[in-house]
Amino acid sequence: MRCIIAGYPFDLTPSEVEQAMAGVKPEPVTGEAVKIGRRTYPVKQVGAIVTRQDRRDFTAFEVTRAMKRLGFTCVPAPAPAPQSPADELPGW
Repeated sequence: MRCIIAGYPFDLTPSEVEQAMAGVKPEPVTGEAVKIGRRTYPVKQVGAIVTRQDRRDFTAFEVTRAMKRLGFTCVPAPAPAPQSPADELPGW
């Protein structure tokens, strides 16, 4: 399937993505993520490995859109934890 990431066309298949990510240890997930096999990877990590581009060259949205089109499950970024009132009081 043809995907546009950072303005460049890539012809990707689910098996190619799985092969590229085989044996790659997932980095800690702090934002959007994609499930590939039994592992969950940050979308920026997947994008960098699959496209061989610098992570600053593309957005998480571009990779998430491509991974969804390929049939992978994508997980949105976790919501920020609510602050407790004690966090806002000076001197605590």
